[in-house]
Amino acid sequence: MQHAFHSFPAPAKLNLLLHVVGKRPDGYHLLETVFRFIDFGDTLQLAVRDDGVVELLTPTEGVPPETDLTVRAARLLQQESGCAMGASIRLEKRTPMGGGLGGGSSDAASVLIGLNRLWRLNWPRERLQELGLRLGADVPVFIFGRNALATGVGEVLEPIALRPAWYLVIHPQVHVPTAAIFRNFQGTRLTEFGRVGIMRILETTQQRRNDLQDVVTKMFPAVNEVLSELRKYGSPLMTGSGACVFLEFESKDEADKVYRVLSKKHQGFVAEGLDVHPLFDSAE
Repeated sequence: MQHAFHSFPAPAKLNLLLHVVGKRPDGYHLLETVFRFIDFGDTLQLAVRDDGVVELLTPTEGVPPETDLTVRAARLLQQESGCAMGASIRLEKRTPMGGGLGGGSSDAASVLIGLNRLWRLNWPRERLQELGLRLGADVPVFIFGRNALATGVGEVLEPIALRPAWYLVIHPQVHVPTAAIFRNFQGTRLTEFGRVGIMRILETTQQRRNDLQDVVTKMFPAVNEVLSELRKYGSPLMTGSGACVFLEFESKDEADKVYRVLSKKHQGFVAEGLDVHPLFDSAE
């Protein structure tokens, strides 16, 4: 038997800066980044099933349900908790894939938070974060639930207070494969800034950088083109391993004004920066 559906938001994230500071022996890159949640993203509908089956009712074209992060998250939690219940999953996708906005990771995190509640497991946040890391390096921050300074492969998280801001995000209509970008990254500036240095950099948009941006712009000229156009209005930055590019504004009006000009040619959206994940209180 399937029970009623419950709705769980899965917000996107931006990396307000991204420094590659080293490489582990296993090939994973060590990062220093600042994650900010934004008021834009996917929505998950979860319903408990009594038969133990995990089913995705809205598969993404070209992605087998077995490999979908939402299904993998549900099955991993089921397996690790020994829970006999299952879940029906509906995903309303708004976040573009391969855009550097963390859509898949956020979906997986919201499944873990949602099923932890619906299956009445009551696992603490830290335990869910550890499980999330097995699904991907960006999953833990969405369970952590606060804007964060992240180090390690992105899983060592420290809450960070960020000033209110609005963001214009443009998608250059290319799908950037994260693994290929890291493979092609040749690090030169491997400098760690620490919390004080990062706070100083965040005070101005001009000083912020994403170390993966050069690799992406060489491989995907469309990203470079969008960055060049946005430079007329401020200091744009690519988020994550691309492809999306964003500009920070103090008000919605300013962001909307620029988007009106750019929307004739480009796809994108305007979103408010959040202080906490909308499910922050549910992750306990």
